[in-house]
Amino acid sequence: MSTPPTEEQPAQEHFDNAIQAPGTDERLWRAWSGWNRLPGAALPRSGRVVVVAAHPDDEVLGFGGSLALLAASGVDVTLVILTDGEGSHPHSRSVTPEDLVRIRAAETEEALSELGISPARSVRWGIPDTQVALHEARVGAQLRPLVAGADLVVAPWTGDLHGDHEAAGRAALTAARDAGVPCWLYPVWMWHWARPDDPAVPWHTASRIALPDHAQSRKRAAIARYVSQIQPLGPDPEDAAILPPEEIAHHTRNWEVVFR
Repeated sequence: MSTPPTEEQPAQEHFDNAIQAPGTDERLWRAWSGWNRLPGAALPRSGRVVVVAAHPDDEVLGFGGSLALLAASGVDVTLVILTDGEGSHPHSRSVTPEDLVRIRAAETEEALSELGISPARSVRWGIPDTQVALHEARVGAQLRPLVAGADLVVAPWTGDLHGDHEAAGRAALTAARDAGVPCWLYPVWMWHWARPDDPAVPWHTASRIALPDHAQSRKRAAIARYVSQIQPLGPDPEDAAILPPEEIAHHTRNWEVVFR
């Protein structure tokens, strides 16, 4: 007997279809004239910033260069990782979900160190991978006291198509609004499925954060620590890299984009 469809299933299918389709070549993004229309965003140079990630590596891909800049300025950064990323290779025969929990936690510690952030500044909430939307109210409630008094909250974009990313962003927006704190949203998968000037993207709310060479270098080093995501886990198709070079190329520019 088949399981009745849920509200989450169509969204997941939409994401799967978008990600399995050929992505937008980074050369098209680099050549886009629209970059010049995006205003600059100034990062805080003091105070406290709370950064939310749906999975280990989201924060580095979407905001890693900015994290390096915040750390270099002495800003107090707290990273909240909602899931352990145990669902990245659901059909793998090389690693179990339990293996991935340990692997990705270690990778995150190494990546944060590359960015100049103490791993002690991160917390893991252990929400089941792919199920953040089912726990969205809980996430928002837990974030409220954490973001109170912060200078900025940063979270995944609510239009990224990945259900976990969107739910994380919604929960962060709600908690930040209740606390009277500004909230920026960073895209991750958008660079794959969207195209320059894509009408599905709210470009009028987008801003660019310039990354000097040292921040770019730290970000590249941090991305390289996520071996479980950028290299195959084994010989089977189920073990393929989640983030092959053509995807990493979207995240190694000399700027990052946030929606404000």
